[in-house]
Amino acid sequence: MAKKFHLPTRMCVACRSRDKQNNLVRLQCKDGELDCFNGLGRSFYLCKECLLDEKKLSKALMRTCKSNKKDNLMNKLKEIITDDR
Repeated sequence: MAKKFHLPTRMCVACRSRDKQNNLVRLQCKDGELDCFNGLGRSFYLCKECLLDEKKLSKALMRTCKSNKKDNLMNKLKEIITDDR
């Protein structure tokens, strides 16, 4: 019988739902600026459903990054998402 491997689950910061790590987008904030996760420091996850809901997403990003620059965060997120795909 084949051995089952453990798949880590993570939580989306916008909707607080849990999902497998490979189904979520991993990002990080450095000095109030949004950035792709580079392997160092703290990070957070967003689910693909929340990426479509701009109101919920902007509120979660401002809370997580501790920044009131809503437009800058949303523009940077759009850049990151289009570069990753």
